[in-house]
Amino acid sequence: MFETLTRVPVDPILGVSAAFHKDEAPHKVDLGVGVYKDEAGKTPVPRAVKRAEQELIAAQTSKTYLSPVGNPGFNALVAELTLGSDYAGRKSDLSLAQAPGGSGALRLGAALLQAARPGSTIYVSDPTWANHIPLLGTAGLNVDRYPYYNAADNSLNIDGMLAKLESLAPGSVVLLHACCHNPTGQDLTVEQWSAIAEILARRQLVPFLDMAYQGLGEDLDRDAASVRVLAKAVPELLIAVSCSKNFGLYRERTGLMAVLSAGSEPASIVTGQLGRLARTLWSMPPDHGAAIVERVLANTELRQDWMTELRHMANRINSLRSQLADRLSASSGEDFSWIKQQRGMFSKLPLSTEQVVAAREQHHIYMAPDGRINIAGVSPSNVEHIATSIASLLRA
Repeated sequence: MFETLTRVPVDPILGVSAAFHKDEAPHKVDLGVGVYKDEAGKTPVPRAVKRAEQELIAAQTSKTYLSPVGNPGFNALVAELTLGSDYAGRKSDLSLAQAPGGSGALRLGAALLQAARPGSTIYVSDPTWANHIPLLGTAGLNVDRYPYYNAADNSLNIDGMLAKLESLAPGSVVLLHACCHNPTGQDLTVEQWSAIAEILARRQLVPFLDMAYQGLGEDLDRDAASVRVLAKAVPELLIAVSCSKNFGLYRERTGLMAVLSAGSEPASIVTGQLGRLARTLWSMPPDHGAAIVERVLANTELRQDWMTELRHMANRINSLRSQLADRLSASSGEDFSWIKQQRGMFSKLPLSTEQVVAAREQHHIYMAPDGRINIAGVSPSNVEHIATSIASLLRA
C-alpha cells in the first residue's frame, strides 16, 4: 500500500530551524520560527501562566473528558477578550468551540464552511501564512488570493485589495489577518477596516478572521479593533483565536473557534455543528492550556500581571523594529523606516531566494525562504551583525 506514497518536502520554516540547530557558528542568528524570544533568546512562560499552571495542578482532581466544544469558561473569557466585554452586543448570536491551537480553529472553521456550502471559495491575502492554504484546502474549500502587499515599495496594496473585494461573488469567504500580519507585519488602519467592513456587508461576503497575535502589536484592545468593527457590520463572521503567542502556550495547543451568526436560532444550529465536526476531527480538545488561560483571565491579579508582561513583550518587539530599521538604513544607505510602521513579530525583507541562502551560508543568519524574519529574534547584541550582513547582500 505505502509504495504509492512520495517523500514529503522539508517544511520551509521547520527546515530553517533544523539547519540553525546544526550550525556550530557562535554568532549564528535564528530569525525563522515565529516564537517570541526574550533578551536572552529564550521563549519564556509568562509569570501569570506559570503560577496559574501550578495552582491548576494542585487543585485538579480529574482529567476526564470535556465536551467536543471544550471548556465553557475558557471559551467565554477568550471570546470576551477578542470581541470586547459586551461581545460586540451580539452574545446571543455567538457560537464557541475550543480547538487545538489556532491551526485547529482554522481547520474547524473551514470544515464548518464546507458543511454549510461545499466547495466554497475562500480568498487569502497575497502573501499569507504558509499553512493557511493547506489547512483550508484540505477541508475541501477552493482557495484563491486577493492583493495585499506591494513588495516593490514595502507597502500595503489597499487599493488592489478593495478592488478585489468589490469583484467577489456574494457568499465568497475572505480570510483576514486580524492584526500583526504574517508574513509582512503590514497592518490595516481602523479606517481601512471600516472601508473593508462596508464592502463585506454590501457585497454579502463572509469574513474569516485569524487572530493569532492579539496584544503583540499595540495592545489587546487596539489589536482587536478589526474584529469589533466587522462584528458590528456583518451578519456572519468566523474568528480563529490562538493563545500560543500571547500566553506562551505554544505546545499546549490552545485555541478557539468563534462564529457570529445572523440571530440566536442559527447560532444554536452552528454550535451543534461545531460540536459534531470537532468530534470527527479530534473528538475532545486538550484541556490543560485552556484551563490555564481560564484561570489567568478569571483572576484579577493574574490577569493584570499577564497584561503587564504582554505589554512589555509588545514594546520590546516594537523597540527592536526601530533598532533594526535604523541600523539597516545606516549600513545600506537605503530607507528601511517602513519596518518601524509595521506591527507584530514579522517583517519581510526585500531579499531574493539566493540572498536568503547567502545570508545563511555566509553570515549564519537563518530566515524563511521568502525573506520573512522574526523580529523577536533580533537583539541589541546581534542587530549590528544582522544589519551589516543584510546590507552586504543588497550591495552584492
